[in-house]
Amino acid sequence: RAPRGRALPWRRRTSGCCSRCDCTATCTPSSSRRPPASSNGPAGTGLCPERDFKVECGGFSERPVYSLKYVPDTSLLVTSGPPDSSLQVWQVSAEDSDVIKSVSTIATENGTGQSWAKIATISARAPWVLHGSRLDRVQITEVESRKNVYTAASQGSEELSSLAFLDCNLLLLCCATGRLCLADTRQPQGLVEAVPAPSAPCSEHWCMGTRHAAQGSEPSSQPVARLSSRGLLALTDLRKTSEFLAVAKARVPSPGSGAEFLCVSWAPALEGYLAISGFDGTVHVYDTQSWDSSGREAEPIFIHKGHVFGGAGGSRDPPLVTVHTWHLQKPRTLLSAASDGSLHVWDWVQPCGKCG
Repeated sequence: RAPRGRALPWRRRTSGCCSRCDCTATCTPSSSRRPPASSNGPAGTGLCPERDFKVECGGFSERPVYSLKYVPDTSLLVTSGPPDSSLQVWQVSAEDSDVIKSVSTIATENGTGQSWAKIATISARAPWVLHGSRLDRVQITEVESRKNVYTAASQGSEELSSLAFLDCNLLLLCCATGRLCLADTRQPQGLVEAVPAPSAPCSEHWCMGTRHAAQGSEPSSQPVARLSSRGLLALTDLRKTSEFLAVAKARVPSPGSGAEFLCVSWAPALEGYLAISGFDGTVHVYDTQSWDSSGREAEPIFIHKGHVFGGAGGSRDPPLVTVHTWHLQKPRTLLSAASDGSLHVWDWVQPCGKCG
């Protein structure tokens, strides 16, 4: 999430730091597993732009960027962020240019005064963006024409934390309360079903993570992971919502002032693995295949602590991981960003005795 006026860079990994956690942006190629304290030191002591990363292309946003999504099969990006629920559309220029250009804004009805929009993208029929900040303000807009193609009707106005396309017809919406709602674009203005929130204190904030369906399988067959601000993880099969597939408690610190950076994501190339972040400066990786419905504490199989020691922004406050995502082809490679401006691309190694 980029602060106001900051560039939107693409960075390419060119070096690593160790066999257990191979990362860039605050790590230096050495035998030590502790990243350097500064990213601006001389060669061998910190991050050197000429050696450790390269900005491929970038642009400047005049407003905070809280969410950024690539539109598949296009050269377009969609971003959202305060102070309202409008969307910004960007174009990544051709190879002979290093500029990401702002090309349009998607305004939303009654967007002024609303919180920033959560977004998801797809290009099954046309480049679409699913967006909304509350349950009664969810719609699909065609990115290039800015034409509204679908609106999901709802009598509730709950705050939304996550949105996802399950396929070109099915939409999944997660409320901050943990409630899941399914919508079908073939049923105009219809919010079809709701999955109750896990039993938890009302003050908890929830987000969700979905996994792309395997080729030939039903999109609803993929488990949905929900993560609460207390670290509770609940796995749900949308075909049978009356019970949980598994429930576990992540080993995380107590939530701080807010839960806006909660993030849970499924590994696209590893069965049963997910990662969580947003509690502190770390990213936890879990293997869910042995979980049950007991709600016992789960032991992470790997914790990335690079942001804690990196100090890329020079701030005295401990950095907070604001978002992470998995590499689509490399099974054990993740990307993560933190509140100090650091960006890491890192690998983790399966502990001995558990290698597949």
